Amino acid sequence: MRVLFVTLAASPHFFVQVPLAWALRAAGHEVRVASQPDLVDAITAAGLSATPVGPRLAQDESVEKLRRRQEKAAERLAEPPDAQELMRIAEDRPERLTPDFQDGLFTVMTSAIFQNFSAEETVDDLVALTRRWRPDLVIWDTLMMGGAVAARASGAAHARLLYGLDLVGAARERHLASLAARPRELREDPLAEWLGWTAERYGVGFTEDLVTGQWTVDPTPASLRPPTVLPWVPVRHVPHNGPSVVPEWLREPPARRRVCLTLGLSFREVMGGDQASVPALLESLGELDAEVVATLDAGQLAGVGRLPENVRVADFVPLDALLPSCSAIVHQGGFGTSMNALAHGVPQVVVPNDLWDIHPRAALVERSGAGLRPTGPGPLRPAELRGLVRRVLDEPSYARNAARLRNEILATPSPAELVPVLERLTAHHRRIS
Repeated sequence: MRVLFVTLAASPHFFVQVPLAWALRAAGHEVRVASQPDLVDAITAAGLSATPVGPRLAQDESVEKLRRRQEKAAERLAEPPDAQELMRIAEDRPERLTPDFQDGLFTVMTSAIFQNFSAEETVDDLVALTRRWRPDLVIWDTLMMGGAVAARASGAAHARLLYGLDLVGAARERHLASLAARPRELREDPLAEWLGWTAERYGVGFTEDLVTGQWTVDPTPASLRPPTVLPWVPVRHVPHNGPSVVPEWLREPPARRRVCLTLGLSFREVMGGDQASVPALLESLGELDAEVVATLDAGQLAGVGRLPENVRVADFVPLDALLPSCSAIVHQGGFGTSMNALAHGVPQVVVPNDLWDIHPRAALVERSGAGLRPTGPGPLRPAELRGLVRRVLDEPSYARNAARLRNEILATPSPAELVPVLERLTAHHRRIS
């Protein structure tokens, strides 16, 4: 069969798709990857065929654009709160989940995120591609709902492949329940409205699977995923770090315990910077009786003076090669980094930022006993972070619980084992004549 992957032009989102794309290709299926032109080099470097769609996403220019979209969308509300507050799709406190908050959330998210990433020109190109190439299955990034529209317009089966916790699915279930409890004239649904008129441009109508897929492929361990009633198919997370070379110093076992410090790619690429203070992080770790490998680039090190003696800096090291030698990792909580740590059974200290699902994932990791996070708001205190790292290094329970989650991941069907499942689901759902 022919399989089209649709991904946001951000390498961490694409990296999650690569192992499944490889598995399908190795099983004899035709595979293509569609994304904004920004990602073409990363796709071809992974040995996959790229099809650019729409205009450049231009992440380096998008932070200010995103802020303006947030504010403009919030202005449409009767009593607009802070636009950034309405981006908190991870909000799950019952006292906050009022009808007004949920309406505002989907108003801002639709305009600032979903509609932005699936711009009209992008969806036009996706529909033209699916109608010309005729894929049997479209697997789309949860932020690229244009992939679902293109699948519907061509009769292909389609599924979401999650990057992170299924916050969209959980929030959508809550919003639909909230709408159903209101009089019909008060049921405003900006997400369905946008997807509805988008789909109508290609002669198809809106159904809820344009938001959440005919099914969802989820690499998050079952014990850490939020509950939803949506049909989902688990898949083992297989780390992919892009083209890389294992440095010579990593080929020998460390002389003492090793701690990885990384701020990941998501915040650097998608939102334009780090929220944690690099000097504070290095100060915290400089007094540890451990070797610290810090994967930081020149920009992140610009405000750092003299490095602590126990810190080795490397612009990039493939985590899949580095983590097996580590006793702990300190990071900002991004999906790829956190899942790589879980896949290798490495205890985590998460210094979370406000990007997407990072706070709830940090809470889940802490609740599982496989890691810790700083307590309370405010600036990071070096002494507190140092104490957290010492705890995950010295208390055996964290290594045991990290190993337990690693075993859970290893027991999940691999991408290769998922291929026949996808073949059966595709045969059931596709409408191609």
